[in-house]
This record gives sequence, structure tokens and C-alpha cells, in this order.
Amino acid sequence: MPEPRQYPFSEQERLDFDPLFAALREQEPVCRVRFPYGEPTWMATRYEDVKLVLTDSRFGCAAVLDHDEPRMQPVKNKGGILTMDPPEHTRLRKLVAKAFTQRRVERLSPRVQEIADGLVDRMIESGSPVDVVADFALLFPITVVSELLGVPHEEQADLRAWSDAFMSTAGCAPEHTEDCMHRMSEYMAELIERRRAEPEDDLISVLIQARDEHDKLTEAEMVRLAVTLLVAGQETTATQIVNFLYVLLTHPAEFEWLLADLDRVPRAVEELMRYIPLGTVGGFPRYAREDVELGGVTVRAGEPVVVDTRSANRDESVFDDGERLDLSRSDNAHLAFGHGAHFCIGAQLARLMLQVGLRTLLDRLPGLRFAVDADDVAWKEGMILRGPARLEIAWDSAGVLQGATRAGAGGGIR
Repeated sequence: MPEPRQYPFSEQERLDFDPLFAALREQEPVCRVRFPYGEPTWMATRYEDVKLVLTDSRFGCAAVLDHDEPRMQPVKNKGGILTMDPPEHTRLRKLVAKAFTQRRVERLSPRVQEIADGLVDRMIESGSPVDVVADFALLFPITVVSELLGVPHEEQADLRAWSDAFMSTAGCAPEHTEDCMHRMSEYMAELIERRRAEPEDDLISVLIQARDEHDKLTEAEMVRLAVTLLVAGQETTATQIVNFLYVLLTHPAEFEWLLADLDRVPRAVEELMRYIPLGTVGGFPRYAREDVELGGVTVRAGEPVVVDTRSANRDESVFDDGERLDLSRSDNAHLAFGHGAHFCIGAQLARLMLQVGLRTLLDRLPGLRFAVDADDVAWKEGMILRGPARLEIAWDSAGVLQGATRAGAGGGIR
């Protein structure tokens, strides 16, 4: 058994990606690593190996609850849909999938556009420059996801603070993280009781119906699902919108290509998802149920494997010149939303929010640019997701679109 490398391999700055991953894909595609907490693990870095782990029934998620799972935080995973295997996972996913069909997400498109326009209206009223993190990115997805779930607007600020603790690797004490997890679960349990008394047209009410009328969902499962959907749905999208702007503004040729035709936004979003290493680490270990040959090594039964989709998305055997941003890239089968049974159930909604958010900002704020030097952008520290903590942007007041985007902006998912 090779001696595990300490992981993460290096201090990560901005959105730089450690060049060691390219060497590992070439020379040691499945390697041994040790996270700050938990047992040593294998790590898959190559596209095909990552896909195999994510789809092969010889690897399972549920075993993490019985092991000292490799992880970044001292707090162990307490369960939920991300730690389930079929048939339990299939049962829950079918219930939630009804809220995230492409047809239903398309119906949300006008409201998503309305929320984005409202936030940009406020930015324009306050005047250039603004912090796009605080004034747009943090507010846009949590408003959309909260409305989908049925969370009242005035209660969203607390959820935002608790969600930050979920995503912290070093910024919060374990006791604070535990407390925030408990508070969010308590809040969701209380909201469920409110919706049980007064049902509305939201996802919480749909889950309650599955629980109370069809006995397909336990009370604890319903609470965990609501928490997972809220945290996963808004944290990643909020961070990625700002990352998109940062990457575009630091790649002027690609930015100009996109500005020349905003109908290119859907394709650009897919490439930005592939290119940006959103997480600080790989994650979600699977445990081998039997001995499996993987990337030239034998993973023994009972051993964990962590997949690094960030590395897989740079694999040049799949993506031509994979280390380069190319917004015109076609056939972009990236793994940013995962793969297999645990493919992100909210991917269609995330795509809608990312496309609408990016296009609205570019369409309504002419001359969009950094308001500070790119080297002076402040970045998040001690968080699972990588992105600017603050990003001041400026624009030209002449030509600003007041009130709404041009016809067709947003455009729905494609």
C-alpha cells in the first residue's frame, strides 16, 4: 500500500488548479491521499475512472456512516440523500425529481428573470460600483430556491448564515457548525408544521403530501431533504455566478466573444462549469463492496474512493486542450454536476439560474469591468467552495437598461 499524500496537495489561490493533478492523471491516476480528518482513501483523478466510481454498483455511498470517512471537517456526515444507495436513494429521488423536471423549471423561468432584474434594478439605483457578491450573487439563488421550497422572504437571512457554516472547513468552530446544523433542521421542521396546517404550491407541501398521504417519506427524511436542497441549491450557484464574472474579466478575448452574441450564454455556462475548480477538494467518498480494479490499482472491499471531478474535467483525453478556457467548446460532457445515480437533481434549475443571472448582468450593465485591480480581489478562506468573498464591479452609466432586460434575455434553459 503506497504512503498517502497529504490532501489538499497545496494552498490554493484564487481559481488556480494544482498542476500535480495533470501529472497524476498521466502517471498515477488512482492515488492514495489523506484528508485532514478520517481514514486514508484512494482518489480517482481521470475522467473514465471517476465516471466508473460514480456509476458502478460495486461502489456505495451508505457505508460512509459506518466508517471514519475521509473529510475536511471534524464533524462527521450524519446522513441524508447523498449517503444513500438504491433502493432507498431511488425512492427519495423520485419524490424530489417531480419538482425539478425540465418542464417545471421552464415554468419558473419568468419568475427567475424577474428576481434577477429586480436585483439589477437595485444595483443600478445605488450606482456603480457595487459588490456583486453582496448585492446580487448571495441574494439571487437563495430567493429562487427559498420560493421553490416555500421559505418566506423575511426568514432567508438566517438560513444564509446557517448555510455558510455547513460549507466551512476552517472558518467555524465545530461547535458552531453543529449548532447551525441543528438550528436549520429545527427551522425546517417548524416550517413543515406550518405548511402542514396551511399547504401552498411549494416543494415543502409536495413532500408533506408524500409523507402524510402516501407514507413514502419519514419526518426525518423530509427535514434532511429540505436542508440539503436549500444548501446545495443556493451556495454553489451564488459562488459560481461570481466566479463566472471573475474568469470572464480575466480572459478578455473570451469575454469579447461572449458579449458579441449573448445567445452564446448557455454554451459559455457549460464551459465555465467545466473549467472552474469550484470545490477546494474532491469529495463524497464511495466504499468498495468488493475488490475492484481501478486505474491500475486494486481497491479492496471496504476501502474508500474519493473522486475529483475538477481533475476529470481537465482530462485531455476527453477535453481537447483541457487546461484552456474555450467558451466555444462543443460536446462538453463535463462532470460538474456529477454523474450516475447521484447526478445533481437540481441541475436544470442551477443551469437556469446561472444562465439568467449571467446574461442579465452582461445585458444590462454595459462596459462591465473590475472596480479594483484583479489582484486585489478578496477571496473566501476556510470554505469548501472557492470564490471571491467580495467582488466590486463597475459599468458605464450610458446605455444602462432600466427596468428589464432586452427581449429574449434569460431565454430559459437549453
